[in-house]
Amino acid sequence: MGASFSFQTFPRIETDRFILRKTEQRDVHELFELYSNDDVVKYTPLLPFSAEDEAWQEMNWHLEIYALQIGIRWIIEEKSSGKVIGTCGFLHYLKEHARTDLGYDLSPNYWRKGIMSEVAAPIIAFGFNSMKLHCIEAKVDPSNTASINLLCKLGFKQDSQPREFEFEDGNFIELLVFTMLRKEFELLHAR
Repeated sequence: MGASFSFQTFPRIETDRFILRKTEQRDVHELFELYSNDDVVKYTPLLPFSAEDEAWQEMNWHLEIYALQIGIRWIIEEKSSGKVIGTCGFLHYLKEHARTDLGYDLSPNYWRKGIMSEVAAPIIAFGFNSMKLHCIEAKVDPSNTASINLLCKLGFKQDSQPREFEFEDGNFIELLVFTMLRKEFELLHAR
């Protein structure tokens, strides 16, 4: 399968409309703006940010998971404006099992414009081609139909019925598990 990504240089990816890049200090205000929005954090374990210090913690988390080689979180920057409108990437990367989880978030002003399809596709390709992944997994709240539709459009398959998968706010929450295997990715891109 060849050598996998070494986590030495943060990978920069460009699409037609977006730059996917490493989090930088200049992003703190826009990360605060993003994560202080109730709609953005609705299906995440986060509470809406109430202070910019929380955005610093988020930025440091992006840098930490990369340094520990357990994840990569790209900032989604709009080329035309330079504005940070979301994030997308991998976490819970298990090199020995060649698997990871996909996660993403986007400012509601940019919903329903094909943005997550545009940015997630090259990130998924990076996972299979550069990280030599066998499986990418995504966990989704059953009521998050936009995310479910996105994953299906990208070629993920639903692996489970809703299960009490995670513990948040004193309760177990139900999540659906979607996966894409390397062979499925290769079939999608062989056409």
